[in-house]
Amino acid sequence: MNDFSYYNPTRIEFGRDKENTIGELLVHDGIKRVLLIYGTGSIKKSGLYQRVIASLEKAGIEYVEFGGIISNPLLSAVYDAITLTKSNSIDAVLGVGGGSVIDSCKAIAAGAVVETDVWDFYINKSVVQKALPVYTIVTLAAAASEMNGNSVITNEATKQKYSIGSVLLNPKISIVNPELMMSVTKEYLAYSAVDIIAHSIEVYFTATDHPHFQSRLVESIIKTVIETTEILIKDPTNYDARAEFAWVSSQALNGLTSSGTGGGNFPNHMIEHALSALFNIAHGAGLAIVIPAWMKWYKNKNLAQFERFAKEVFGKETADEGIIALQQWFDSIGAPVSLIKGNIPREAIPDIAQNANSLGKLWGMENVYTVKNIEEILKNA
Repeated sequence: MNDFSYYNPTRIEFGRDKENTIGELLVHDGIKRVLLIYGTGSIKKSGLYQRVIASLEKAGIEYVEFGGIISNPLLSAVYDAITLTKSNSIDAVLGVGGGSVIDSCKAIAAGAVVETDVWDFYINKSVVQKALPVYTIVTLAAAASEMNGNSVITNEATKQKYSIGSVLLNPKISIVNPELMMSVTKEYLAYSAVDIIAHSIEVYFTATDHPHFQSRLVESIIKTVIETTEILIKDPTNYDARAEFAWVSSQALNGLTSSGTGGGNFPNHMIEHALSALFNIAHGAGLAIVIPAWMKWYKNKNLAQFERFAKEVFGKETADEGIIALQQWFDSIGAPVSLIKGNIPREAIPDIAQNANSLGKLWGMENVYTVKNIEEILKNA
């Protein structure tokens, strides 16, 4: 096991009706005025918006609203929200929604305290050194954004979907009420399941050193995702299954599973970011296409771990059987497992590969993931 430093400053408030406490939690932290960020209106239809507003008003918290955040959140919306934040003496950013909303909150929190372009953080031109505090109420379990400092934003002008990561952007408090997730469609349940698995397997397969304990954590997360997803497809209101699904989602990318590992990276996310930047496909859907294709290409570079995965997760003997089992499971829950099923033309492979390679250069992965190699991976899809 490698040396490591593990620190996660996010406080999780988990359970029923916890969203009703957001006002008093903000008061306790000395917050007086928040920028309230949300998506395209589902929280108003569900009544969550009204409960959040009631809690804020009861606690005397002033708020300025910014709605309309979409899946694969856009830089232009972040710019508008930063302008609004700076002109309203905002103390903190409160996101009510899924990963896209929370990712946007983090970008706003970083951009609102500097005079430079927030996109500079995403292209490694600047480093986050301060930020407004972020608070979240989660309505979709998938990204683990409620318990990490990562943010992914799409620059629609340049067709770049890039990310930042800083512990300064970890939410101070995240409220996770599984009941708020019961209205998630089967389609997005499937995409969420794929995303959680993707977060789990990236370092699991690519690390040069992966302790057995960390491997067991990853395998437990994946098996729990598979089990609870199958329950929720049949019974979307099963609270216990929702709760386990939500909690393993947070664990998959809060730094725990990668502690003590060495040399891991995120090639599936690198390639998927190109898919969704160019074709606006849902992140989890894009990952379902990329993961099996990448696994077929990469397996011989870490064959023992692929064989372990096959045995521990699916009870199979060979790496190929494990890959097929995962691909078949993705397909069984309704996630696309090929470019054609994702409505992405084969002719686009060179453009996707070029886009992904550009991100790979920022992530220091361009030597392994050359344009040619990325094209080979995508041809497997």
